[in-house]
Amino acid sequence: MTADFATSSSHWGMFEARPVGDGVQVRPHPADPAPSPLLDNIASALDPTVRIARPAVRAGWLADGPGPSERRGLDPYVEVEWDELITLLAGELRRVYTERGPSGVYGGTYGWASAGRFHHAQSQLKRFLNCMGGFVRSINSYSTGATTVIMPHVVGRNVDVMAGLTDWPVIAKHTELVVAFGGIPRKNVAVSPGGIARHTTADQLAQAIAGGLDVVAVGPLREDAPGATWLPIRPASDVALMLGLMHTLLDEDLHDQAFLERFCVGSAQLTAYLTGQADGVAKSAEWAAQRCEIPAADIRALARRMARSRTLVTVTWSLQRAEHGEQAPWAGIALAAMLGQIGLPGRGFGHGYGSMGDVGTRGAGIPVPTLAQGMNPVSEFIPVARVSDMLLHPGDEFEYNGATLRYPDIGLVYWAGGNPFHHHQDLYRLRSALANVDTVVVHEPFWTAMAKHADIVVPVTTPLERSDIGAARADRHLVPMHRVVEPLGQARDDYAVLSELAAVLGVEKEFTEGRTAQEWVERLYTQWAAATAPRIGQDLPDFASFWSGELLPLPARPQNRTFLQEFRTDPEGHPLATPSGRIELFSQVIAGFGYADCPGHPVWLEPEEWLGSPLAATWPLHLIANQPRGRLHSQLDAGAESQRHKIAGREAVTMHTVDAAERGIAEGDVVRIFNDRGACLAGARVTDGIRRGVVQLPTGAWFDPQPDQRLCAHGNPNVLTRDRGTSRLAQGCTGQHTLVQVARHEGEAPPVGALGPPPFVSPPA
Repeated sequence: MTADFATSSSHWGMFEARPVGDGVQVRPHPADPAPSPLLDNIASALDPTVRIARPAVRAGWLADGPGPSERRGLDPYVEVEWDELITLLAGELRRVYTERGPSGVYGGTYGWASAGRFHHAQSQLKRFLNCMGGFVRSINSYSTGATTVIMPHVVGRNVDVMAGLTDWPVIAKHTELVVAFGGIPRKNVAVSPGGIARHTTADQLAQAIAGGLDVVAVGPLREDAPGATWLPIRPASDVALMLGLMHTLLDEDLHDQAFLERFCVGSAQLTAYLTGQADGVAKSAEWAAQRCEIPAADIRALARRMARSRTLVTVTWSLQRAEHGEQAPWAGIALAAMLGQIGLPGRGFGHGYGSMGDVGTRGAGIPVPTLAQGMNPVSEFIPVARVSDMLLHPGDEFEYNGATLRYPDIGLVYWAGGNPFHHHQDLYRLRSALANVDTVVVHEPFWTAMAKHADIVVPVTTPLERSDIGAARADRHLVPMHRVVEPLGQARDDYAVLSELAAVLGVEKEFTEGRTAQEWVERLYTQWAAATAPRIGQDLPDFASFWSGELLPLPARPQNRTFLQEFRTDPEGHPLATPSGRIELFSQVIAGFGYADCPGHPVWLEPEEWLGSPLAATWPLHLIANQPRGRLHSQLDAGAESQRHKIAGREAVTMHTVDAAERGIAEGDVVRIFNDRGACLAGARVTDGIRRGVVQLPTGAWFDPQPDQRLCAHGNPNVLTRDRGTSRLAQGCTGQHTLVQVARHEGEAPPVGALGPPPFVSPPA
């Protein structure tokens, strides 16, 4: 610590903070060479106008008791004392566990919340619910739901296709050409779970480009291709382009047949598909050009260049957040396999460069401190993006990764550490789904949309108001996170709330083990240090020394990493954990599932919503709902950096100059974006840095539904996106793409009310 500043950490980096008057001063940590501008959002965490200061209960639930209700999101709230909230919540938990069992409770703890390892909302709530007897859980993520399921079939579960990729220094030294499907969005590299102490990725990329690396960025947004060649592809057609490139490699005998035979299985089936032997349609450059609208001559030229260069094929996570999202990473690794360069330094395949800051970084390679969650005896689960389906259709069957499962009948949704009104699609459908259960409980520091749809609202602290340990899966530092200010109002940390509930419900001993929060923080560090010191071959400071310091540096992994290098060097000695032990360009397992929407090898499956579909005649613009520049997901949307990127107080939508002019839209206008699912208002940003026919609206604006109309006044794109799984294989999120129309908003636009509290009423007499 320096002066009276205390160290802390966030998912976008370390910082120092100190109280100033009624607020807090935040500055970057001096050890970070390229601190994220997102740090400017942190001070807003203490703004009382957006915080939940006292426990609150929805007036309708308090009056009528638990049960399905269309009033969630509409009713006012009643502020109550803590003892009343604990009594109400404990009584409802006891009722649901008694009447429905643990399969009637959904532990919806999905979200990023704090970067701290103890005050990690997901771990805290799951630990508590496991002490209660278990809960229905979610698996996978909105970010990588399709990849998480498809890639173990392709390269095996022992290969990490996100955290185990080739390091940036290897790319800078060995790679000549990166063909980046989805580009390499620099705005995302400041962020990773648990944070990055020293941000270096953006500089490493810039230095590599300055040193001669060429990046061909394939995507509709020029900003995702800084310093690179931009191919403004028609959105959702990346797989068609990959197939056209593979066909050219085959047709011109530029592929590496020896690599395909020794290191892969299924090249014969894939070749039959590419040449048209299987279905009568050759996936030629001309065929691909009709779909992706990149000239056939350019496709062939790129394939030839890839074959003669040291080439790395990368696919962003965004491409698998779409209908048939499993196909993009599978086709990407198939294209790299045809080039025969997988496992060579700086060459082959990568997934997620530019999607997250820790992809390609050389971290310590050791586990971080973790709070044990206990065992969940409940076997029922859902893929995380299927939450509305579960709540709307209890008892219905669904397919997932070769299995036929059944949605449980949920009575109570308990949510902590996240905001599904950011992550989930078709928000009006989500509202209907939440109306279908008896009770919704939310732990939140802020009056987000999820808090405003809860029956029981539990005000919890922010990281500035508690002590913790900051650590990240791929970083090289542990950070003591010191409390900076006292909790606002009556907010308590999750552990304190759940400890009190556990005491009332008779599971206090199992949950707390008799420790205070600070004693847990010390225990997590001490256990971690004892396990880690032998692994890294050096002594680690005791807790008191760690806690009084600024950060604890750790040694990097012994050497830079190349993806699948050991497999390439010795495929028999280091086989993949696939049925064949090799890369599966054709998976007999997947083929055996019989899924038409995800067959046995990479294929082109036309999306229902894209500019090549009949729906485009009605909805002629393709909306890209990507990650925001001014915040992480929806976190701290009221913060200074987030607000700086808005127009007229609303999220900014980017349009091509010609598309805007055709609609009479000028820079700064308030516009209405709509389709048959809903509408939202946004501020127009006009540029030629986006492909014609495409509009871009970031995710994460706090949902601001207007009464009696399906309209968000703040610009949340998930009122427009479709709530459908990627395929029966993964059932992942498809929130990246949708078709819309845009028009200039006429008349006075409704004010934005998303950042303020809901209405309150006095408690009943």
